[in-house]
Amino acid sequence: MPRKARVKSGTGIFHVMMRGINHQNIFEAPEDYYQFIATLDRMRFRYDDDGTPSGRNCTYYAYCLMSNHFHLLIHEREEGVGETIKRIAGSYVYYYNRKYGRDGHLFRERFKSEPVNDMAYFTTLLRYIHQNPVKAGVVEHVKDYEFSSWGEYEGSVDSVFQICSVDTVLNRIPFEELDALVNELLADDINCMDIDDPSKRRPSDDQVWQMIIEKSGVKNVSAFQQLNEEVKRGVLRELKNLGASHRQLERLTGIGRGIIQKL
Repeated sequence: MPRKARVKSGTGIFHVMMRGINHQNIFEAPEDYYQFIATLDRMRFRYDDDGTPSGRNCTYYAYCLMSNHFHLLIHEREEGVGETIKRIAGSYVYYYNRKYGRDGHLFRERFKSEPVNDMAYFTTLLRYIHQNPVKAGVVEHVKDYEFSSWGEYEGSVDSVFQICSVDTVLNRIPFEELDALVNELLADDINCMDIDDPSKRRPSDDQVWQMIIEKSGVKNVSAFQQLNEEVKRGVLRELKNLGASHRQLERLTGIGRGIIQKL
């Protein structure tokens, strides 16, 4: 079966997640995390033959490295996000295999990605990514985790070691506001990229669309979008309660995920 094409981003911004093969650890020691961050830093740029930076491959807004996976909020620039992630992974796997005397794959064959097309969902991802270690019970507070980009936002990381475009974000969201949001835990049912518990069954797209027709009386996406806001939100809220995922509702109704998540 051919691979499904990645969904393109209208903004060029993506949330990327990549796991170790068979959920194995990809970081064994602190120096592994530091090596990966150094790899992220290096892959931001393209270089001339003499090693001089000659262009920008991507911009990072956030990252979090967990023992067996990582999250990245990335803006593709002069190359596609797929090529950038391929080079990041390839470089790190070479380091890891050499250090630990192994060969073969380290990551699952294909990374997960989703487009980020509005500011509301971008903000949700800043919270979600930085809250990963707290949700996993690794630390009590976001600021206590060493291997994420939050230290760059709060200024505890020396500027020489910063790899994220923090100022771009803080020009849109004042730090005091972002700090409060990041330290307010997202609800457990907010699951970015639909990385769900496989034991939870969700209705199919056909079932969700049939429910939309039954509950709203409309026959197509355009008609649904023209409904009264209160009616529209009520239908979306009910569909969420019936198990429809945020991504399904965004795809089937054309309503931004940031709006859906706030319902």
